[in-house]
Amino acid sequence: MGRHSVAKTRRKSPAAVAAAVAPAAVFLAVAGDAYQRVAREEPKPVAEVAEELAPNVEIVAAAPTAPAPALVISHASSNAAPNPAMAAARLRVVDRTLPAGVAPESGLQVRTILVARSISALFPEISNIGGVRPDSLRWHPDGLALDVMIPDPSSDAGIELGNRIVSYVMANATRFGIQDAIWRGGYYTPGGGRQGGYGHYDHVHITTTGGGYPTGSEIYYR
Repeated sequence: MGRHSVAKTRRKSPAAVAAAVAPAAVFLAVAGDAYQRVAREEPKPVAEVAEELAPNVEIVAAAPTAPAPALVISHASSNAAPNPAMAAARLRVVDRTLPAGVAPESGLQVRTILVARSISALFPEISNIGGVRPDSLRWHPDGLALDVMIPDPSSDAGIELGNRIVSYVMANATRFGIQDAIWRGGYYTPGGGRQGGYGHYDHVHITTTGGGYPTGSEIYYR
């Protein structure tokens, strides 16, 4: 055939074939083993996952399947002007201070003033209450007594009005510091009363324990 001839295919030795095949087998074995390890790995509990991810992840419970009730939240604006009608409906302010009544208060002591103002506020029928005046006894000169003049004192309405005023001051004897009251011959004290011979048919006489003279800064309440 001359010089040129077809090259014969050189057979590889068994050792060479084994050397070429071995790396692929090792790769497949390693890959298969890794696959098996991943497939067999158990899932971690939620608590462990949370620890690994903390503090960037928070594990929360799933929302309930039923819809939650509506929650209405009203945010008040600091710039919003108050609604006078709404404020009046929600808040009723009661002024309990007692203004000066019909009695002249000059020379009266504080508890006597409180009684005089309270009677003026509660009994508008009374238009004249006497206070400090000269007397042989010390009660009026010292600002401890009042004379509550009763309109038409001998009429049924006048008598009933005087009775109500006596009942009122005796019911509040502790707060008013009442010593006594005299009306239509009766003498009344916080401990009881007695009848006969005490006069005072046209006015209710009221005596208090005083409490001292005012300084001008007092506020009197109902």
